[in-house]
Amino acid sequence: MFISAYLRTLTRVLPAILILFAATHTHAASIRGTVTDTSGAKVTGATVVLLSNGKVIATAVSTADGSFQILTGDEGRFFLVVSAKSFRQLETPDFYAGRLDSIERTVVLEPEWVRESIVVTANGIPTPQAQTSSATSVLAPLDLALRTDLVSALRLVPGAVSVQEGQLGAQTSLFVRGGNSDANKILVDGVSAGDLGGRFDFGPLSTTAVDSVEVYRGPNSNLYGADADSGVISLTTPHGTTSFPSVLFQGDAGNFHTSRERLEVAGARNRLDYLGAFSWLQTSNALPMDEYHVATSAANVGWQPSGSTQIRATAHYGVDATGIPNAWDFYHVADNATEKDQDLFLSASADNQTTGGFHNTVRYGLTRKREQFSLWKQSGSGQFDAYGDSLGRVVTITGANGYAATGQAVLDYAQNYPYQYQLASNRDQVVYNGDYRFTPHLAALIGFRFENERGLEDVPSYATHEVAGRTNYDYLASVHGDFKGRFFYSLGGSLERYSLFGTQTSSRAGLSYYALRPRKGAFSGTRILFNFGDAVREPGLTDQFGSLYQFLATHNYQSLEQQLNIAPLSAPTVRTYEGGMEQGLFSNRIFFRASYFHNQFGKEIEYVGARLLPNLIPGLSAADQAKLETALGYYYTNDYGLTVNTEAFRAQGIETTLESGIGRSIFLRGGYTYLDDVVQRSFSSDNEALLGGYAPTYKGIPIGAYSPLVGARPFRRPPHAGFFTASYADRKFTAVFTSAFASRSDDSTYLEYADASGGNSLLLPNRNLDYGYAKLDLGGSYQLLPWLGVYIQGENLLSNQHIAPIGYPSLPMNFRTGLRMQWGGSSH
Repeated sequence: MFISAYLRTLTRVLPAILILFAATHTHAASIRGTVTDTSGAKVTGATVVLLSNGKVIATAVSTADGSFQILTGDEGRFFLVVSAKSFRQLETPDFYAGRLDSIERTVVLEPEWVRESIVVTANGIPTPQAQTSSATSVLAPLDLALRTDLVSALRLVPGAVSVQEGQLGAQTSLFVRGGNSDANKILVDGVSAGDLGGRFDFGPLSTTAVDSVEVYRGPNSNLYGADADSGVISLTTPHGTTSFPSVLFQGDAGNFHTSRERLEVAGARNRLDYLGAFSWLQTSNALPMDEYHVATSAANVGWQPSGSTQIRATAHYGVDATGIPNAWDFYHVADNATEKDQDLFLSASADNQTTGGFHNTVRYGLTRKREQFSLWKQSGSGQFDAYGDSLGRVVTITGANGYAATGQAVLDYAQNYPYQYQLASNRDQVVYNGDYRFTPHLAALIGFRFENERGLEDVPSYATHEVAGRTNYDYLASVHGDFKGRFFYSLGGSLERYSLFGTQTSSRAGLSYYALRPRKGAFSGTRILFNFGDAVREPGLTDQFGSLYQFLATHNYQSLEQQLNIAPLSAPTVRTYEGGMEQGLFSNRIFFRASYFHNQFGKEIEYVGARLLPNLIPGLSAADQAKLETALGYYYTNDYGLTVNTEAFRAQGIETTLESGIGRSIFLRGGYTYLDDVVQRSFSSDNEALLGGYAPTYKGIPIGAYSPLVGARPFRRPPHAGFFTASYADRKFTAVFTSAFASRSDDSTYLEYADASGGNSLLLPNRNLDYGYAKLDLGGSYQLLPWLGVYIQGENLLSNQHIAPIGYPSLPMNFRTGLRMQWGGSSH
């Protein structure tokens, strides 16, 4: 009896013992996971293929709950290819698996006809776009492939306006949903890349070694700290994937003496992957004294000691120099000036999947930014005003609003030359993020951020050398989840301590509900969206050093501070509400999204012109006015502004996108944004009565020379903007057509007290001063041989001269054509 029972038990457990023994004996790695669609629904019957070195190692089919498992006795680098009916075939990033490693992968399949990416900026953890309510766009490799910079690519993001003050390499600002250009958090591989205070120049930023760009629209200080007021722009670096070194070389040339060379070496072997890249671009542009060149280096090295742990370091270093001819249309004479930048971004991270549901990341980030401006000598037409300031030629300035003015503007003030200044922003940061998945429907994120920031402003011509040091701490927590794959939510908050302006809190909530689940049919999925958030921004270096409050206090004008209600510089704020919907049509062949947003910006920093300041003080004697002008120093000489938290404005609008695919090769996408923004409070307007007749006007029309007046629109933010893209890609041929459109926008010529007689005759009404534009680009590539391809990129095909703000002619139609040579394959 006992022997019989023993034998029965043995026959039951023996197969399991043999399987365990075989797995242990062969040191089998396990790759398992779940296949879902973008809404989180499980996908049954998906084919999962495990590959290594281009060879199929094993296959599996997802079961009724979407799960799959593959065992292999091999050790090395692998990737998965997953396919299912009505979905686009997906190739996962490669990974290392050693013997006895257990690798877990959640595979999210996109609809065959549209594109829905995995995004990180919305929740801090990888999340399918269909499971987050946030407005996030992804610029993929195809969007960037033929571009040299991000200026035009960023115009293909709804709600975003890219403004470049000149031609290739010129200073470029990004306005997101009506916010200021310094209200965006810029990340390079998770490292804060902006200047202290959020300012970031996209002009010299190269696309070399940039794999993709995520653009999050809305405040998100909860996850990213100060400066994430209007949006977050996150750049990622690709890594090597081929089992042997892959070498890529591109070389091209075009009009305006433009040439670009790019070299990239990448690969992976066992636990190590690597990538190194270098590019060089130079051009003369179409204006005198406007030559530009930029060299960019990048590296990405990763090491996986096990399948659950990864250590990675990335670096981007850019060096550029460009001429600054100034606003050519205002002078018809080019300034003899240059600007040089040296920018270094370094990220070092350790990533560990501690358990199946617990994931930790620790990152050290380093940012070193240097900007040097030099005005080498006094330029001009050879004519001077009564003060010895050099004048441009006689010009007629005509705004898009039809108003015009004729005269000569002061180009360079009488002072010692060369005039130079230098700005430096240094940042070291340590970031920890830990996320834990309690159930498939609930996850939590906690985090900590420490920043040590140092800044410098140096103006040798005026013996000015100012330094700043800041230490900031952030603590954050959030939860993300769903109920039955229909209702998705994200709730979070943060406590932030900034040495410059004290303790702040930020919160964020995002909700979405599938009123109609994704399915086949004319109406194939309806989702309702809602978002709320608030955020703060650090004042910039120039804001801090040029504080009007600090200046008045230093020079014993405390009574004026009280009279004008001038307070110490503090943090600008924003609060937003957003509601919208997403609709899939015709079995998700067409995807439509529309949302309404309402942003309230407060305590915004505006600039009081230094030459205007003496006129704001009632009863000031001529001697006292001269004393004040001397105290202002280079601020007065160069008519720079002093900063104060006195502006508030509201920005609301409607944002729409529509996208569709035709077959597997053609993808179409378009968007339109309507923006209604208005200034509610402004120092210039509120104190107009104190100006004593100095307030500039044009035939009785009040003008905001440096900042918009109350009731007007903030500068350089068009009320109507849109884009359309069409791409075709197959094995040999690729073509991409893009177009961006914008209506007229408010602006200023900034020529206050700057005509030949020291007057305001060259100021024009702000309303609709900047021209609207249409920018059309077309590029394509063809693979002649497995290792040789050709490409061409044409930009601004209509030669529109008014893409830049008034005064700055844009680069006319330009093109580049070249060769692409690659040895060693393109992936895996």
